[in-house]
Amino acid sequence: MTRPLPFTICLLCGFLIAALATTTETARGQDAARPPRETVAEDGDGEADGAAGEDPVNTTIVIGRRKEDEIFEVPSTVESLSGSFLTRRRAYRTLPEALAEVPGVLVQKTGRGQGSPYIRGFTGFRTLLLVDGIRLNHAAMRSGPNQYWGTVDPLTLDRVEIFKGPASVLYGSDAIGGTVNALTRSPTVLDSAYYRSEDGSRLYHRYSSAERSLTSRYEIHGALTKYSAILLGLTARDFGNLQAGGDTGSLPETGYNEFDGDAKVVLYPNEDLKVVLALQSVKMNNAPRTHSTVFTRSYRGTDDFDILEARDDDSHLQLDLRRDFDQVRRLAYVQTHWEPANSSWLDRVTLSLSCQRHEEIENRIRGSSPDVLRRQGFDDTVFGSFLQTESASSIGLLTWGVEYYRDSVDSFFEEFDPAGSLVTPGRPRGPVADDATYDLLGIYVQDVFSLGDRTELTAGGRLNYASADAQIVDPNPDDDNVIDPVSESFSAAVGSLRGTYRINADWNLYGGVSEGFRAPNLSDLTRFDVSRSGEIEIPAPELEPEEFTSLELGTRLSIGDLTAYAAAHHTFIDGLIVRSPTGDTIEGMPVVTKENTSDGFVQGLELGGSWLLSERMSLIGALAWLEGESDNPATGEAEPLSRLMPLTGLLGLRWTSEDRSWWIEGTLTMVKGQDRLSARDAADTQRIPPGGTPGFTIYSIRGGKELSENLDLFLGLENISDKDYRNHGSGQNEPGLNAIIGLDWKF
Repeated sequence: MTRPLPFTICLLCGFLIAALATTTETARGQDAARPPRETVAEDGDGEADGAAGEDPVNTTIVIGRRKEDEIFEVPSTVESLSGSFLTRRRAYRTLPEALAEVPGVLVQKTGRGQGSPYIRGFTGFRTLLLVDGIRLNHAAMRSGPNQYWGTVDPLTLDRVEIFKGPASVLYGSDAIGGTVNALTRSPTVLDSAYYRSEDGSRLYHRYSSAERSLTSRYEIHGALTKYSAILLGLTARDFGNLQAGGDTGSLPETGYNEFDGDAKVVLYPNEDLKVVLALQSVKMNNAPRTHSTVFTRSYRGTDDFDILEARDDDSHLQLDLRRDFDQVRRLAYVQTHWEPANSSWLDRVTLSLSCQRHEEIENRIRGSSPDVLRRQGFDDTVFGSFLQTESASSIGLLTWGVEYYRDSVDSFFEEFDPAGSLVTPGRPRGPVADDATYDLLGIYVQDVFSLGDRTELTAGGRLNYASADAQIVDPNPDDDNVIDPVSESFSAAVGSLRGTYRINADWNLYGGVSEGFRAPNLSDLTRFDVSRSGEIEIPAPELEPEEFTSLELGTRLSIGDLTAYAAAHHTFIDGLIVRSPTGDTIEGMPVVTKENTSDGFVQGLELGGSWLLSERMSLIGALAWLEGESDNPATGEAEPLSRLMPLTGLLGLRWTSEDRSWWIEGTLTMVKGQDRLSARDAADTQRIPPGGTPGFTIYSIRGGKELSENLDLFLGLENISDKDYRNHGSGQNEPGLNAIIGLDWKF
């Protein structure tokens, strides 16, 4: 990777200063000594936030530097959402929706089960999702919005940590637009044999009117032995047809259901060692992708069946009669956290071993082939491991580690006639190559050290290696177009130098430069499937890694009753992998393939904060502006980055009762229209209206009441004006006037 010369000089100088430092301060924000086991709440459970009226705010975070820090000290833009914020204060339906109010994040929804966040302009495999530190991203993940983030149950989460911008030094490939770590809750271990945990059982219900949804969860915590405890949980979701705003009304074929289960055991073999064993399972059934079917409804001129039929050609036959997904994710892992009390140089060692399985099945009936049901999908089993150590030294707090993940992918494609008989011949592979493997290896080191009383630097580097091997790539061995097996490997070195300057105890500046790296995965190299709205993507085995360099400058302050931050960022894009037209057609659809043909940039400004107006009333606000350009592969000229987040603002006013037993909050969300479109955006007439997506303003009011010590009631009235709207790039509208009611009971 070619680095800008100023960054290389800064990085070398940073390491040199650290090595020559004769006296250093211990890095701020290190973990405090673990309290006695009787009082430990594992993983800092955000649910234990006391009365219903308390404002659930996390002040510490792990994702920023892979160690526990005060958010105020992290030299990057990071945010943390507590479990109670997710489940009661906002009562979010899915994990992607939980990021909707985070500045710099646009949540696109191709379908209700397919929400995908755009973080600082990037989505799909250019954002990284971790579950308890384990990569959810897999080798078959697509570039655009997809459904994989929706396979994390928000009701299992203690908190969600968000790192914005490239984080490849710490988290490897895919960590470009942002990295999100979804941390699940753990049972509380009490120092008494067979005593049921203080959390006991939990029953959670949520009903939503316009979403036509009902969510229920039952959870039980209990002691296994004197020094171990278990958590078991089941979640069921049923989503009916969405009720959109205005005159649009009910949207047919938009419902689906989901069933989730999880288990976690925490045990302490001794005072220095914690062991965690966990199982997670999420199953989504028949989650539709309605926008490409005959059931789609036109929004401000987007295509529907009537519009396409009126063209007096066969374009309406490109709409599907059926298109839905079954999605399964299963994760099993064991993690050990060792904090040796007698070591003078080693503070902590973390070891993780995991196995994660992703199964995807698409059921599709094309309008042009109404008598044929196509079933295709893949099964990707990922074995993962990482080892990380932290140690205080004479040159600062050193963190180093190694990560290794291996994907094994099987895929399939089948066609059935109306009688249910298999149609032959079929393709020997599915949307990605069959009999394929993908290896991802990374070794990283980070040093946190102080320069005097006010300045703290964080310098790090990482070596990355990826390897793809796919045996069955050719979708049709009988034709004249022969596609050979793929065997490719990629490597890169990336670095980061960031710092914090403390103006005073309540105000600091932070920023720096970070490099990002993304290796082509199996979806890039071998995909043969429909992409966007009616294109056929074919394999592209000659790709190279994408490279990114990001600059950021921000400030945080906490003065009196005001807490706020502001950040400006600019990311240089080198060799972005984009789809390019080949000039061919398959089944009447244009053929595209991927190439490293696009350079560009994305830049933006983010603001966020809260102001305590009185003892019981607070004002919250956020603003995000983003712009970016990349090269059009057909013309070579610069055009707007695809699906740019429009200017977005949020204002809210929150009031809490004197005894903090109940609260009420009103929010105003303002989104400007987005008419800056790439050529592919303008051609995506199923999802983006002609001329761009209109802006909107949404009013909502929410509240909660602590009915008893362990029983909370939460209510919401969203989109009070019943606005008919959709997020930019989405394939469906958002709910209209929506009433939410729920109970969270611990017993």
